[in-house]
Amino acid sequence: MEKWIDREENILLNTYNRMPVVVSHGEGCYLYDDSGKKYLDMFSGLAVNALGHCHPEVVEAGKNQLEKYLHISNFFYCKQGIALGEALVSRSFPGKVFYTNTGTEGVEAAVKYLYKIGKKKGKRGIVCLSGSFHGRTLGALGLTKIPSVAQDFPVIDYPVYENSREALENLEELFDKKEPVGMILEPISGSGGIEVLSREEMKRISELCEKYDVVLCMDEIQTGIGRTGKFFAYQHYGVIPDLVIFAKAVGGGSPLGGMLVHKNIDGYFKPGDHGTTFGPSPLGAALGRKVLEIIDEDFLMEVEEKGRFLQLGLENLQKKHPESLGEIRGKGLMMGVDLKIDPAKLKRNFLEEQVLINITAKNVLRLLPPLIIREKEIREFLLAFEKALSK
Repeated sequence: MEKWIDREENILLNTYNRMPVVVSHGEGCYLYDDSGKKYLDMFSGLAVNALGHCHPEVVEAGKNQLEKYLHISNFFYCKQGIALGEALVSRSFPGKVFYTNTGTEGVEAAVKYLYKIGKKKGKRGIVCLSGSFHGRTLGALGLTKIPSVAQDFPVIDYPVYENSREALENLEELFDKKEPVGMILEPISGSGGIEVLSREEMKRISELCEKYDVVLCMDEIQTGIGRTGKFFAYQHYGVIPDLVIFAKAVGGGSPLGGMLVHKNIDGYFKPGDHGTTFGPSPLGAALGRKVLEIIDEDFLMEVEEKGRFLQLGLENLQKKHPESLGEIRGKGLMMGVDLKIDPAKLKRNFLEEQVLINITAKNVLRLLPPLIIREKEIREFLLAFEKALSK
């Protein structure tokens, strides 16, 4: 392991605080290091590996596509991208799809689309919420309101209005005074600490967007594709957005993202307005089509059930260790636990128990396990959590 760590330090820019684990391979909900040690993976590649590692059906879909072609460019019709787009629309709302490689590129596409809409309507600016994370590129960074991420990097010269997540009553005044063209939000903040918008809050936001002709854009990069027990998290709230940005889990482990545009606002992009060389990757689209086949309604019901089981286990731990654990938040298999103890030490303790966890927003344990996780493996995690706390 040490030689690989040394080799990386000599060749890669130092932009990540990695765990001391050199991965050899993965299977199901587990990763194995190059010494053969087995780890329970409780953040599944930051919600990318929704079906775990090396799911046999996904692997087979990848092999089938590899034998045909890997890339054709967007000068030709891509059957895999068309089929995946039809599946995405059928699981959301009537509309059309634009593909990207990553989530932040999906945000960039949405910003350009909103600009086109605003130009026609004589409106400018986008509203976002405090604590939001929408990407690291300079275009998306203006919408990311986490100081440690945004820092003092330059951002695009386009109005962005921040509204406090804790003071949504100010939103109507902001809409009335600034006349923005759109609003972008995460139904559940990912990097912001698993803060969940309530049904009442989301309903109010939707009503205000309709009243002031503001395009409602949901960032479902982390919450989408079954993570919360619904295909998209907005489906918990009884609202229908105008735009949805998706990525992460949709590619089955390969880079793939994009945006869904409701039919009511279709038509603002023309040939030449936007594009991408790899949108979509035929491989990513083929994998994504298989992912969507597997994540059906029965599968989503199981995600909700397993989410309740996990939450109950976390609540029992919180009752036993109130001095260490605070509020528990989330939906489905996207859970956050406020920590009152040293997060770095807890992370090390988990590693000793051969469980991989993630800390976000400085002191929030963020749990994003594979959606295929079983109750047996959830119990394994909870037992490891108990041992990590006892240390």
